[in-house]
Amino acid sequence: MKQFRVIKAEIRKLTTTRMPLAFLVVLAVVGAATAVAVAFGTDMDGSQGFISTAADQQSLMAFASNALVIAGLFGAIAVAREYGHGTVILTFLTTPARSRAVAAQLGAAFLAGCVLGFVGAGISAAAVALGLVATDFGFMVTTSGLIQVLAASTFAGGVGAVLGSGIGALVRNTGGAVTGAIVLLFILPPLAVQMVNETARWIPNTLTNVLSGVGSTVGVGPAFVALSLWALVPAAAGLVAVSRRDVV
Repeated sequence: MKQFRVIKAEIRKLTTTRMPLAFLVVLAVVGAATAVAVAFGTDMDGSQGFISTAADQQSLMAFASNALVIAGLFGAIAVAREYGHGTVILTFLTTPARSRAVAAQLGAAFLAGCVLGFVGAGISAAAVALGLVATDFGFMVTTSGLIQVLAASTFAGGVGAVLGSGIGALVRNTGGAVTGAIVLLFILPPLAVQMVNETARWIPNTLTNVLSGVGSTVGVGPAFVALSLWALVPAAAGLVAVSRRDVV
């Protein structure tokens, strides 16, 4: 029960700043861009083949990869800025057991990331549906397909937020944490693929596509576990680092 109260306090800290609003604005902009692309995007022959089938539309709606990145930046900023502003000292004074305090931060970040992922996927799906009004195509994605896209994005958002939070706790500098998240999500995966082709199936983008139902490189179960590890490893590193060193 006490841990629940600590998590609740962390959630309150996240929701009483303007940062969540800023990220929601980003989601709205991405959704608007998607709607414009659906309504006015054309192929070389003037057709809109990229929305002509249910699979095409579901692929366009698959927001999980974006949710992972956006929530990853959210988590990195949310945790790292506490060290930058020194507010983390109050957190550890209130909850002296640092492992519990960091676990609460990670839990709150996971929930916030899930919300961002779900909202982002919902906006994306709505954008596709609205954009289709301006075309000759109807909305073809099944209910189960839509649920899969929403669920995958929700989970990916939570994973991204935990990943970013772990980096933020490890680096303790907002700029460094954001850079670390970008390196881990954008730079290292393609480098790993270049060195070992087999790693292509285990990079975040591939895994989120599998969970969204638009990829089949690996099974859904292995993809779920692998994507979880992408978050748990930096989270564990951040937890160990916070437990072993001075706060400032």
